[in-house]
Amino acid sequence: MHSTVAIPHRRWPDPLALLRLIKPITWFPPMWAYLCGVVSIGVSPAGQGGLILLGLILAGPLVCGMSQAANDWCDRHVDAINEPDRPIPSGRVPGRWGLWVALAMSALSLLVGLALGPWGFGATVVAVLAAWAYSAEPVRLKRSGWWGPGLVGLCYEGLPWFTGAAVLAAGAPPLPVVIVALLYAIGAHGIMTLNDFKALEGDTQMGVNSLPVTLGPEKAARLACWIMAVPQTVVIALLFLWDRPVHALIVTALLAAQFAAMRVLLTDPKGRAPWYNGTGVLAYISGMMVSAIALRAVGAL
Repeated sequence: MHSTVAIPHRRWPDPLALLRLIKPITWFPPMWAYLCGVVSIGVSPAGQGGLILLGLILAGPLVCGMSQAANDWCDRHVDAINEPDRPIPSGRVPGRWGLWVALAMSALSLLVGLALGPWGFGATVVAVLAAWAYSAEPVRLKRSGWWGPGLVGLCYEGLPWFTGAAVLAAGAPPLPVVIVALLYAIGAHGIMTLNDFKALEGDTQMGVNSLPVTLGPEKAARLACWIMAVPQTVVIALLFLWDRPVHALIVTALLAAQFAAMRVLLTDPKGRAPWYNGTGVLAYISGMMVSAIALRAVGAL
């Protein structure tokens, strides 16, 4: 049975609904990762405030906001069943406005990316293509519990980190920076898996093969914890190897805090997943910045 949603006729979208469409709450992770990239490269930010600010706007409101609009447009039929109060199925963003917003923001993102030089523009192209590959047919990687969270983790944490470092360095970042950014991007796969718990019922009905759907909540939560923990363990080992013991110990303490939160999570994975995303993830992203600070001294390796 399909539910019938009464959609009021509108010609112009509701401004507040447009803001909800691009989901400001989701902008923080890529903006934080971009700052980690800026810090990790070890280049003085003096006189480069414009590049840093422009990169933050690009990573958050533009690219991330665009990806949210594209996802809502591509999911409009599913949302009409599972979440009819969202901007597009509710009619507050009528007609094809959702599509036009996503396309316009894609073009604007690429234009702003040009101002960040060849490395910034190249990263922007990758980010825009990835956003559409995640949501749009025929690729629609969000149907996979492996490829979907992996792509989001890469674009939320790894790519912005790389971009922030590359823009300030005006070239390819040193290998240690790339390695640590990639490790935190891999770990973010687990965060994205936990985020899928909120859509467990709808994904089951619509054939989206998220890990909570295919493995069940308990196994998916345990796997997510391993995916988050193992890359951070590698980061800790690398920090010791690079003679940054204080930073390594701080990241170790933050990982220990995550282990404590994971024990709570595993008592009720479906019910506790939102709680963990508000507590355990804070320790995760704090470790990112600690690692970025440590990298300032090893960037020449």
